[in-house]
Amino acid sequence: MQAVGREADAGAGGSHRGPGTASAGRKPPPTLSVLYQDDDLLVVDKPSGLVVHRGWARDGEVVMTLARALAGRHVHPVHRLDRGTSGVLVLALTAAAARALGEAFEGGRVRKRYLALVRGIPPAAGVVDHPIPRSPGGPRVAAVTRFRRLASFERYAWLEVVPETGRLHQVRRHLKHISHPVIGDVRYGKGEHNRLFRSRFGLFRLALHAAEVSLEHPAHGAPLRFLAPLPADLAGPLAAMGLAGTAGL
Repeated sequence: MQAVGREADAGAGGSHRGPGTASAGRKPPPTLSVLYQDDDLLVVDKPSGLVVHRGWARDGEVVMTLARALAGRHVHPVHRLDRGTSGVLVLALTAAAARALGEAFEGGRVRKRYLALVRGIPPAAGVVDHPIPRSPGGPRVAAVTRFRRLASFERYAWLEVVPETGRLHQVRRHLKHISHPVIGDVRYGKGEHNRLFRSRFGLFRLALHAAEVSLEHPAHGAPLRFLAPLPADLAGPLAAMGLAGTAGL
């Protein structure tokens, strides 16, 4: 399987990883790092705080406009990441690739792996099988998420999380469902814990990162694996907790 990280040249193969983005002092303008690009695909490393589509927010800069500028052409979103989530985001550069990738995501043929800092200490591994909607206001449908505990810190844990389905806020909702919400989650988490991590460790974001996406190329079927390193705004707080060696990447 071809593994691609931040330092990959457009269309190049091999296994690559890149450094996290700096977040000291004034917040820089949002940017996208290209993990992979060819005639059919553009894969980027999305920073936390950047929304994917302008239709979901009034932000001046969104992933779609930045991605179009990078690719120099129209791009098609084939899945989404929440505003606060960083990491691997796959975009299609042709309508045919968008259809093929949409079918692959819908059919469960794409593997996504997340890393999350959560409240409490869950079991060493487990499965959450709990229906949630595909979209706001929609009916609940089957949803399954697997998790594995990588490390713990005081009353908190660092997890590897693999959703087997793609539902609205699935990882965040499933972790809340088992009483282990993601730190920094203002919707499904607890303000007192979020404030503690802001003041104690400088964690001012959702502690959820899309570390890996594995799929088959939509044109020729070659297996691809895309990796996004932990960004500095998450890696720094983890290092302060003594979890720097447990990143799961």
